[in-house]
Amino acid sequence: MLYNFTIIAIALFISCYIYGSKIEPNWIEVVPIQLTIPNLSPAFNEFKIVQISDLHSNRFMPTKRLDRIIKLVNQQKPDVIAITGDFITKHENFNSQELEEKLSKLVSQISTLSVLGNHDHKGNANATDNLKQALVNSNVTNLDNQVYVIERGTKKLTFAGVDDPYWGKPDLDRVIKLLPDDSAAILLVHEPDYIAKSAATHKFALQLSGHSHGGQIKIPFLNPFILPYGGKKYFAGLNQIEDTLEYTNRGLGMTGLPLRINSRPEITVFTLHSLS
Repeated sequence: MLYNFTIIAIALFISCYIYGSKIEPNWIEVVPIQLTIPNLSPAFNEFKIVQISDLHSNRFMPTKRLDRIIKLVNQQKPDVIAITGDFITKHENFNSQELEEKLSKLVSQISTLSVLGNHDHKGNANATDNLKQALVNSNVTNLDNQVYVIERGTKKLTFAGVDDPYWGKPDLDRVIKLLPDDSAAILLVHEPDYIAKSAATHKFALQLSGHSHGGQIKIPFLNPFILPYGGKKYFAGLNQIEDTLEYTNRGLGMTGLPLRINSRPEITVFTLHSLS
């Protein structure tokens, strides 16, 4: 009896490891979401945002998988691509030239925008500087406490970004001062639980975040056992806090245990609609 139990347990462990390390990390889910934004101008009806997050460029993000991610993003024909941080992994070397080459293949109608995450800051300063330069070289606009205004005639849609709230140098007050008065605003910030602060300003229609990986390893019907600081409350999916919508993307890479179980890597496709 004990022998049989041991064999079953070993077989189950091996099966979970193979699934979590080889199958689910490659089983990328493209999630379509229709969003009605109350103060969005009709000029931006059907505006398409494709969000990716947490690439974690390291040995657990093979070149072949990254190529497939880029291809899937481009197939969505986005107006804007939003990358919500953690391009790299703390204390691990990354190939800035390779990352630059891959990111430069992203194609959007208007722009590719980003913010940095905790891992992008928690390595050495050289890694952060190299990452920022790679973003510049690959035509990714890093919204480091900045805004990016898109105009269609006299109508505007604004994207804003806050540097990582816990390990970067965030300046939400500066961002708010830069916001146009007559525009719907979308905030990019790595940690989803920052919504408690951003929603209180009543300045943003939508916040896009990542960070939590959806728990990365999740038992069905239960909340994840391990969630990172800043991503414990709103760890996945669509949420509403006061008058602001918040979406947490499950990300594409892995940290800690290089496994994904019941938390598939995600590319999110938002199609925006106005009330009128």
